[in-house]
Amino acid sequence: MSFEFHLPDLAEGMTEAEIVSWKVQVGDAVSMDQPLVEVMSDKATVEIPSPREGTISALNYKEGETCEVGAVLFVIDEGQA
Repeated sequence: MSFEFHLPDLAEGMTEAEIVSWKVQVGDAVSMDQPLVEVMSDKATVEIPSPREGTISALNYKEGETCEVGAVLFVIDEGQA
């Protein structure tokens, strides 16, 4: 089963965040709470941990690109770690 991670509002009033760096690639097995991506808003830079265990099946933005709050940032196929 695939889990789509939607970029949350990480800081009050945040509307988008820039992808600073990916810590994983498509095909990588990930565990719960493993750091996946570092994003930067106009207020802060934060690392987003994995909310699930599984295999990364999609990274929808490249480093340097901007992702809007609510957009699907990455997809994890659960149960395949």
